[in-house]
Formats: sequence, structure tokens, C-alpha cells
Amino acid sequence: MEILTIFVFIWNFNWTAMITENQIEEALGTLFENIGFNSEPAGLYDPLRYMMGIGGKRVRPRLCLLSYALFKDSFDRKILEPAAAIEVFHSFTLIHDDIMDNSDMRRGVPTVHRKWDRNTAIISGDVMSIDSYRRIAEAPAEVLPEVLRLFTYTAAQVCEGQQYDMDFENADDISMDDYMKMIGLKTAVLIACSAKLGAMIAGADARACDLLYKFGYDLGLAFQITDDYLDTYGDAAVFGKKIGGDIINNKKTWLLTKALEKGGELEKNGAVDASHGKTALLRAMGMNAGTEAEKAAKIEKVKEIYGTLGIDEDVKYEIIKLHASAMGHAGLIGLGKVRYEMLHRYADRLLGRNK
Repeated sequence: MEILTIFVFIWNFNWTAMITENQIEEALGTLFENIGFNSEPAGLYDPLRYMMGIGGKRVRPRLCLLSYALFKDSFDRKILEPAAAIEVFHSFTLIHDDIMDNSDMRRGVPTVHRKWDRNTAIISGDVMSIDSYRRIAEAPAEVLPEVLRLFTYTAAQVCEGQQYDMDFENADDISMDDYMKMIGLKTAVLIACSAKLGAMIAGADARACDLLYKFGYDLGLAFQITDDYLDTYGDAAVFGKKIGGDIINNKKTWLLTKALEKGGELEKNGAVDASHGKTALLRAMGMNAGTEAEKAAKIEKVKEIYGTLGIDEDVKYEIIKLHASAMGHAGLIGLGKVRYEMLHRYADRLLGRNK
């Protein structure tokens, strides 16, 4: 009886000592409400404060703190500053992405290069990238070399992914392998890095760190493909922007890549005719989209072809498959039910599987 009582006490103690999801949210709120940059010159640092102030989902620092929480029972500067570093670096990439895409709006407000000017956006983005390294350097000394190697390698990979994305803009179509490689570099590696960094700083063993990296990578792929899906099939009120922008701009998405690949195969073997296969899709991509009526017609035509080819169902299956793969990696860590379910809820919410 005494042994059972001791066991129950230990179980309850571990439960109460855990960092909770509410504490993670509170830490995130405090971290980004109080994030600081130099005050002068204002022309350099005001855009940084502006960019961080317009918010975002904080997907990456949340995962970093969650991974840390799987192995620790309290937060300190050694994890909070590196978690902030990931979001600062991500925000730097968004500033430069907006310049390259000539985007006018970001999260419902003017982009940095529109509110200030292009040169200010470039140099403010540069200093934001540098600032991320100042924060990552707050990681514990015993893991700092490894943390820096991972962060630096990931930063270079993100730039490589952006270059592939730009290269693909001028291609008529690309292979699915090329597309998955591109989003792996541009999107998935930073989410994977976030998961691994939290565990590394918490002192988790190499196996757990590597499995969390794989968890984050597959989840990052699913996250980008979900974004592709929502741009075509989402609710504008929920998605936060007009639906069909990727179609209008012939952006290489999972849906377009799959449709060109599948449409070509089905057309070749006679399963569909040219009016519903790759030929029709290429023709639809060439439709004018200058007026609102032309944009609507182009979106409708492409979605019609997607429907005929079953792309709407294919993309849902791909997201489910990647979600399952991510959770499979998480299941191998040996976290226990409570901590595993924390990761599961994060994955579900990230992909919009529950609200």
C-alpha cells in the first residue's frame, strides 16, 4: 500500500511540475510584448518594431517552447531568447520576401517596403537577421556550438528554398520531387529546426532531438501544402485574404504541380481528353487575369480541372499522410501519453484540424 501511495505521489508531482500549454502561451505573449531593439537610428529599428508588432501565428517559437517543455519544468532566458531568435529570423525572411514579390500588404497592413521604402526594408531586414544571431547566442554554453551549427545551416537552407521558388516561377511545370524539395527548404526546415532547438536546449538526447526534427519537418510540409489548399478552397473570411491568388499568378503549388503531373499522365493514356487534362490546364494558366471578371473566370476554370482530376481529394490525402508521419516520429520518442498529446494538439491546430 505504501509503495502504491508513493507511486501516485510521484505521478501527481510530475504532472503538476510540467510546463502547461497555457504557460507556453503566456510565455509567448510576454516574450513578444516585451521584445526589444535599439532605439537609434530610428529609421533602421522602427521597421523591426513594426514587423514584430503586426503579430502572426508564432508557429515556430511556440513549437520551440513546446519541445523544450517536453523535457523541462520551467522557462528561463536560455530558451526564451533562442525561441525569439527563430521568429525574428522568420520575420526577416518575410520582409525580403515582400520586396521580391512586390507585395503591398502583410497581415492586413502595409509591408515594410511600402510603409518606408525598398532600401530601408533591405537594411532593416539585414539587421533583423543579425539580431536573430544575438538572441540564439543566449543558448546554454554546453550546447551553443551545436545550436549555432543547426541554426546557421537552416538559415542557408531557407535562402536556398527561396531561390528555387524564384527559379520555378519561369518554368512551365516542375516535378513533384522538385516542389517538395523547395517547400522542404523554404518552409519545413525552419519548423523542424524550431522543434529540435527546443529539445537540444532542454538537454534531450540526440535520438529525441532527431525525432523531433523529423516531426517538425513533416509537419512543415503539411503546413505549406495546407496553405496551398486553402488558397484555392478556403474561406476568405477565415483564411484572411482573397481566395485564388495562387491560381491568378500561376504560382507553383502542390495542387498545380500534382494537376500538371496527373493531367499529363491521364491524357497520355486516354483516361481524360485534352479539354480536362494537362493541355486544358496549361491553356487555363494562360488566361488573362486583368479584370475582376477575368480573375474569377480563370479561378473557376482551374478549379473545374482540379475537380475533374480529383486534385481536391488528393491534396487532403497528402496532408493527412504527412500529419500521420509526423505523429509517427513523435510516437517513437517515448514521451508518455500527456506529452505526446501536447504535440498532437499542436499539429492538429497548425493544420486547422480543430479550432
